[in-house]
Amino acid sequence: MWDNAPLLRMSANLLFGLCLLLALYGAARYVLHLAIFPLNAVQLSKTPKHVPTELIERVVHEQIKGNFFTVDLNRARGAFEHLPWVRKVSVRRKFPWSLEVDLEEHEAFARWNGNELVNTYGEVFAENTTQVLPEFIGQPNTSAQMKSVYDEFSKELLPMQHGITQMSLSPRFAWQVRLGNGMVLELGREQMQQRLTRFVEVYPYSLSKLSHPVTHVDLRYRNGFATYLPNGVEAVKRTSGNEG
Repeated sequence: MWDNAPLLRMSANLLFGLCLLLALYGAARYVLHLAIFPLNAVQLSKTPKHVPTELIERVVHEQIKGNFFTVDLNRARGAFEHLPWVRKVSVRRKFPWSLEVDLEEHEAFARWNGNELVNTYGEVFAENTTQVLPEFIGQPNTSAQMKSVYDEFSKELLPMQHGITQMSLSPRFAWQVRLGNGMVLELGREQMQQRLTRFVEVYPYSLSKLSHPVTHVDLRYRNGFATYLPNGVEAVKRTSGNEG
């Protein structure tokens, strides 16, 4: 090997090149850590509705470390994601010498089992609000399904002009809704939308004209339904068919 001049020259060139790369890396790392590249500002893309300003400022002062080039974007994003009401965060460098933070907040859509909330994506999150919201009473991992069914049922109920104030999904996956006028509709486990459509179609001609308000309607029949007055008396008997 020591007699092979070309091989020696190639080895020396490789070592020289490696040393040069290491030196350049060290110099670049040193320069990037200098105070001449300060992080001057952290900007929010929009003003938050729910996240307190003081908590955002605390994250900026305690968690955003380094200069424009060395700041850890993943750490910054994680710190913001732990703030209340925050659903998703994106953080990016923005010239000159600042960070832009986009906070996507949860938008409360319904209450979930009395102590949590459901957002507009059907996701459960743990926050408090004074908003008047419909109540969802459901089983684990069904919040997104209930949000979707709520939207469908609400469209069907538009002609009645009574919105849904509570929707329940039992352990046997039977559906029940309570309307703004206090009426409870039992929809069962199958053909819920068809049953609801049929009920809305006949409501103006039968139930809306009763002298006493109907409190409970059982729609779990193939070709009809049963309705009950406040004293439990059956007001309108079902036509035919079996419960389901």
